Amino acid sequence: MAFIADRLSRIKPSPTIAVTTKAAELKAAGVDVIGLGAGEPDFDTPDNIKDAAKAALDAGKTKYTPVAGTPELRKAIVAKFKRENDLEYTIDEITVGCGGKQTLFNALFATLNPGDEVIIPAPYWVSYPDMTLMAEGVPVVVECQEENDFKITASELEAAITPKTKWVVLNSPSNPTGAAYSRAELRAIADVLLKHENVWVMSDDMYEHLVYDGFEFTTIAQVEPKLKSRTLTCNGVSKSYAMTGWRLGYAAGPVELIKAINKVQSQSSTHTSSISQAASVEALNGPQDFLKERAEVFKERRDLVVKAMNECEGLTCKKPEGAFYVYPSCAGTIGKKTPDGKVIETDTDFVTYLLEAEGVAAVQGSAFGLAPYFRISYATSTEALTEACARIKRACAALK
Repeated sequence: MAFIADRLSRIKPSPTIAVTTKAAELKAAGVDVIGLGAGEPDFDTPDNIKDAAKAALDAGKTKYTPVAGTPELRKAIVAKFKRENDLEYTIDEITVGCGGKQTLFNALFATLNPGDEVIIPAPYWVSYPDMTLMAEGVPVVVECQEENDFKITASELEAAITPKTKWVVLNSPSNPTGAAYSRAELRAIADVLLKHENVWVMSDDMYEHLVYDGFEFTTIAQVEPKLKSRTLTCNGVSKSYAMTGWRLGYAAGPVELIKAINKVQSQSSTHTSSISQAASVEALNGPQDFLKERAEVFKERRDLVVKAMNECEGLTCKKPEGAFYVYPSCAGTIGKKTPDGKVIETDTDFVTYLLEAEGVAAVQGSAFGLAPYFRISYATSTEALTEACARIKRACAALK
């Protein structure tokens, strides 16, 4: 009898974490590496949020909290959804978890039976399929083409739905492409979903505040209120508020679903840190002006990287609407040889070449379900990005 559970054979470690870990190991060994793999803002958590955490410590708020989160935090989340998304929830319709990842995992674990299908548009965040498999569901991956800006169309969604479909995942703006769904695109998707009452929507809005060029963010329950009763709207403080290490995500949905999610959480982490919750109250209720300021910096970095990638021999890169990623095609490098004679056969070969030849760590597109591409995170300093782009250009020019 095997000691390790069979279910683990169905999943793989996170490729994005693996790339970040590898880059850190090389740096520790003295190698000059620029890491473009991590989806983590280089900005610090704002001082008012850190001050709120310190005040909570001084006030002795270091005890257990309710599984779903403190009433103060859930009230702040209710207010956020009303203020920013015109969505009405009660605190009983809110759950708080240890990061957005745990909230999504809890929802899938609480709802999927063996064989239930989850429609996942590709390119996808690497964890969606594996979390589905862990919960004994079946990932139904729909490849979304570059000509459609890597977004699922209404007709593609319609074709993917079966009697076994339980969820469709919508991530806007997207990790890894940065693509964001317009109101009209969400309207078309909503029209399909209205015809299929068995299908629930998992709307992952983690990058909501990171949109550029006047793009108007909307979430699907806002576009079609009739879907609100079968939508889990997921968000968190990690990206917009530069609080990745605080590990706090949240979601809003029907009470029955939220109770099920909380039941799962009650037997795992119990709740996220009481101090992180106190800090997140301040994040959501406090000043929000810095969000636009930081988004403007990210926009400038996006423009820098997109321009540079399109100047590289063998690469092309679309300009996305949001998040802090770009997803260049490396199709033009496939079949070429590196200076030491190795043939670039896949996008994995290409990113390996970048790391070994120029010390630039990126993530292969095959990890996100669509090749031959690679993901660059521009959530790092402009200086580091400028140097990384120069190295990538030099690496591409050296291919023959």
